[in-house]
Amino acid sequence: MGEHILITGATGMLGKELMTTLLARGYRISILARKPQTIPNVNVYLWDVYRQKIDANCLNEVDSIIHLAGENISKGKWTEKRKKQIIDSRVLSAGLLYQTIAAHKNQVRDFISASAVGYYGDRGEEILNEESAAGDDFLAESCLQWEFAVDQGKAMGLRVVKIRTGVVLSKEEGALPAMATPVKWFAGAALGTGKQWIPWIHHHDMTQIYLHALENKSMKGAYNACAPFPITNACLTKAIAAKLHRPVWPFHVPEKVMKILLGEMSAIVLNSTNTSVQHLLDTGFIFNFTLLDKALSDIYGE
Repeated sequence: MGEHILITGATGMLGKELMTTLLARGYRISILARKPQTIPNVNVYLWDVYRQKIDANCLNEVDSIIHLAGENISKGKWTEKRKKQIIDSRVLSAGLLYQTIAAHKNQVRDFISASAVGYYGDRGEEILNEESAAGDDFLAESCLQWEFAVDQGKAMGLRVVKIRTGVVLSKEEGALPAMATPVKWFAGAALGTGKQWIPWIHHHDMTQIYLHALENKSMKGAYNACAPFPITNACLTKAIAAKLHRPVWPFHVPEKVMKILLGEMSAIVLNSTNTSVQHLLDTGFIFNFTLLDKALSDIYGE
C-alpha cells in the first residue's frame, strides 16, 4: 500500500489534478470537503473552517497533508469583509488541522501547504528569491499570515513545506481563461505598463512540484513555484493572442483604469514579481515547460 495523503482544497483546479496523479502513482487519498460528495477511490471527510469543526477521522492512517484550501482571491471585490475571509480561510484552516493533529493520535509527518508569490508584493525589476523580504500590500500581508500559521507545524515536529505559487496556466480554469477572453473578442491589450513580470507556470508542472515536495523528504521551508523564465504582461498577452490567432491593440489599458475597475484587487494583474526558482531547481526538480510558447502550445492542443 502507498502512503496515505490527506488533501484540503481538493476540488479546485490544482487539487483535482493532484488527486488523479497521486492515485495513479498508488497513493491512498482522503480529502476534507465542505459538503458530502462521492469520489471514486477517495475517502471524503467533512469540515467547516469558519465554525472550527472537523471530522477527526480524516487523520486515520494519514502520513502527509497537502493543504490547498483557501478562498479564491480573484472572486469578488476586496471589501474589508472579503479580505478577512481570504485571510481567515487560510489561517483558520491551518490552525484547525494542527489542533486536530495535536488532539488525536496520528502518524502525520509532513505538512505541505500552498502559498503564493503575492508574498513579495509589487517589486518591479528586483529578482526575488525565498529570502527576499515580504511586500507591504494586502496580498503580501495575507501570505505572511498564511505562512506564519503553516509554520506552527514545525514546533510539532512536522516537516513543513510552503509552495509559493505563481500564475498557474490551464485552459479551462484559473487565470488563463480570464486573460484569453478579451483577446478572443479582439480586445487584447497589455495592462498597466505591460512591463510587470508575471511568474507563470504550466498546471502539469505545478502538480509535479507538489509530488516532488511530497517524495523529496529533504525539502523544507519555502519554494517559489514558477517557470524558470518569467515574462512580462505585454509578452504574455501577445503570446496568448498568437495562439488564438487574434491581434493585440498597440495601446495599454492604463493603470488608473484598472484601479477604477478593480480597486485594490488590481494588484493581482499590476504587481510585478520577478521570481527566481533556483532554490527549487537545487532540489533536483525538472520542469517540463520552461518556455511560454511550448506551454501554451500544450495547453491549446497544438
